[in-house]
Amino acid sequence: MSQITGVGKPIVPIEDLKGVGQAGDASGATGFMDSLKTAIGKVNDVELQAGRAVDALMTGESQDIHRTMVALQQADVSFQLMMQVRNKLVTAYEEIQRMQV
Repeated sequence: MSQITGVGKPIVPIEDLKGVGQAGDASGATGFMDSLKTAIGKVNDVELQAGRAVDALMTGESQDIHRTMVALQQADVSFQLMMQVRNKLVTAYEEIQRMQV
């Protein structure tokens, strides 16, 4: 069985991807939309955690500048990843719009 693998573990078996995105497959579209909303929510949560860490550092609640900087970097990297995914989605949409039927 072929699998798409990440670092150390299989992410999605290829057999599970068959039929996704075909005409009339509303569950695939709904699943994609839910996954996208979940991912955006997680990015937002990371941003909020970084904001709370900065606030705690500025008010003196926390003296741990290292954890604050790590939280800020995680927020930055997750936001950059989200923007790259958005760029790929826009590019794919534009390419689909140029297709001749």
